[in-house]
Amino acid sequence: MSLGISFSIYADLGVSPVSSLSYAVTLVTGISVGTITVFTHFFYIGVQVLITRVLDIKDAAIQLAIAFLFGFFIDASLFLVQLVLPAPTNLAIQWLYLIISLFLIAMGLTGYTNVNFTLMPYDELTNVISKHFHMTYGHARIVGDVSNVLLALAIGFIFLGSLGSIGIGTVVAAVSVGRILNWLMKLIKKYNLPLI
Repeated sequence: MSLGISFSIYADLGVSPVSSLSYAVTLVTGISVGTITVFTHFFYIGVQVLITRVLDIKDAAIQLAIAFLFGFFIDASLFLVQLVLPAPTNLAIQWLYLIISLFLIAMGLTGYTNVNFTLMPYDELTNVISKHFHMTYGHARIVGDVSNVLLALAIGFIFLGSLGSIGIGTVVAAVSVGRILNWLMKLIKKYNLPLI
């Protein structure tokens, strides 16, 4: 997933809704996207606590440990992508990197969503929204994604005078990653493949 996010950032067409808030803050502050990802995950845990009015220290600690690892891998993979791959100097390369990012994120989600382990704070927040407000997981995910994009847009307009981290790639990711994920899951079931 972190490699997919790195390709999305490098494509410079707008990042996925999940990463939009973190990357918007990175554009404003200059702090690495991995570091900001960790801080936004603190925010997501805070929102969980506000909704549930319960703080499970053990669960929060595990979520944060996962967030720290995720942030580290985002920074490391972005460094490698920028080091190894040619700069996206034209739309063809940008779209190629974006398409690669969509498949990498979906592949990461394929393995991640099928293990019985504590979720990252953003995904756990989606569960909390779903349960607390009696929504399907899909509808709760839309609420989370739209909220993230709106916050990212506000940061972009206020501090940068632009869309910031939001672009056509954000829209493409929003409508494509789930479909690619479903296609991958069907392949895994059809051919009895091990989870990625």
